[in-house]
Amino acid sequence: MAHDESLVELVEELLTTARAASSGRAARTIQGDHVHALRETVIALQGGRQLAEHESPGEATLQVLVGRVRLVAGEDSWEGAVGDHVAIPPRRHSLDALEDSAVLLTVVKQPAAE
Repeated sequence: MAHDESLVELVEELLTTARAASSGRAARTIQGDHVHALRETVIALQGGRQLAEHESPGEATLQVLVGRVRLVAGEDSWEGAVGDHVAIPPRRHSLDALEDSAVLLTVVKQPAAE
C-alpha cells in the first residue's frame, strides 16, 4: 500500500470486492512480506461469511475497522465492533462476519531460520 493511500478507501475497495467474490472475502497486505517479522493485512468479509477454523499465525491482534465480527477459539468467543481490538488466542480459531466487515490483522511472524 502506498503511504498516501487511505485505509478508509482501501476498506471500501475490499468490501466491494468481497461482496462480488464467490468466497465473500477479499484481503490485502499493507505492511510486511516474507522477509519481515511484522505483517499487517486488511481483510474484508461479506456478512454471514467466515474465515474457517485455522491455526494461529503466532502472536497476532485483530482490530475491527468496519462492521461486527465474532472470533471463536474452542470454547471461547469474542464479539467486536468498530474500534474494538483483541489479541488472537494462540490456538485454532475462526472468524465470522456478523455483517459486512473489515478487520486489520497484525501478525508477528517467527523469523525464518537462516
